[in-house]
Amino acid sequence: MGDVLAGFHAVWEFESDSVLIRYERGIRTPKLFQALGERRIPLAAVEEVTLSPGRRGTVVLRLRPRPGADPLMEAADGQLKEGSDPYRLALPAERETLAEYYADELKGLLTGSGPVERYLVAAPEAPLQFKAYDGKASFDGTSVQFRWSWTGASSAKWKAGDQSFAVTGLSGVEWRSPEVFEGHLRLLPRDPGAGRSALPDQDPASVVFGLGYGPVHESLPFAAAVLSAVRSRGPAPLAPAVSRRDPAGIAERIRHLGELHRAGLITDEEFSAKKADLLAEL
Repeated sequence: MGDVLAGFHAVWEFESDSVLIRYERGIRTPKLFQALGERRIPLAAVEEVTLSPGRRGTVVLRLRPRPGADPLMEAADGQLKEGSDPYRLALPAERETLAEYYADELKGLLTGSGPVERYLVAAPEAPLQFKAYDGKASFDGTSVQFRWSWTGASSAKWKAGDQSFAVTGLSGVEWRSPEVFEGHLRLLPRDPGAGRSALPDQDPASVVFGLGYGPVHESLPFAAAVLSAVRSRGPAPLAPAVSRRDPAGIAERIRHLGELHRAGLITDEEFSAKKADLLAEL
């Protein structure tokens, strides 16, 4: 088609086999759109095209990906708010006729329906990281690391130590939006016999969100990238989570502990006891 359709917060460029969506940057553009930058969705990945009335004199053109085609939408699992749907383009109502034309053109180019066996839309690229309430999560493309926060992590996580998970040992990711109660990101082990705590704040394979922690535009692309890496590697032996005892990491924790002590947030006894525990890990 080779045409371009501009709406609120995004521009859609129609190509012969895909739609390239470029998101605007600005204070009114959803942060998830800004984080994504752009998305190219092959027409083979599209299940449905719809056009419907929107709010306040707008119409909405929307693409619905096929199940399993997009790791971002699979990770979101229906939890995104309407305004944060990356495949939703709102336009002024006076452009309804033009939007209807493009909707009909797209419908005529769709080639399949139903679930797909592999992702057809590219995942956000690693490295990625975000700050959760109880730690920092990072992903380098092959493994996920959780580094616990002294002030937020539960005693169970603190005792387990910082964690590293190879994607070859994972079967998937469970993402619960930080905009709902008990938001979290949990890594799911490939080994069906591996146990896990029912509570994410007690599970060393999880990080929990909170007000200002693990925002959608950071934690959802992270989850999607891990999902894509897990699926691309296929079946492999379990690489279990291991506790790290990195001297540099322990030194950093002692430094942070000293800051808390100097600030009067922990007592002399608490400082001495925790410092001794950390030194014992070396």
